[in-house]
Amino acid sequence: MNKLELISALKTDAGISKSEAAKVIQIFFDQMADAMAQGERVEIRGLCSFFVKKYRAYTGRNPKTGEKVLIAPKKLPFFKSGKELRERVDAEQ
Repeated sequence: MNKLELISALKTDAGISKSEAAKVIQIFFDQMADAMAQGERVEIRGLCSFFVKKYRAYTGRNPKTGEKVLIAPKKLPFFKSGKELRERVDAEQ
């Protein structure tokens, strides 16, 4: 399912216009992204959680030249499924 399919499903299930559904979805995604950008954890009970992992700087190697390269510290978003989602996906086999 992609964003347009999600908008269409919300439109149908909630009985609202496509533009209203698109606005709701966009607000939802924007709020999640803003929270994660501030380092907060986003948890949707029974479905999943999103969180940010912080990585320290380290020395890596350029695979072509073998030259040592300093890799800057970074933060990356991660997703972890909830127990109910794992069980639901496993039951669908």
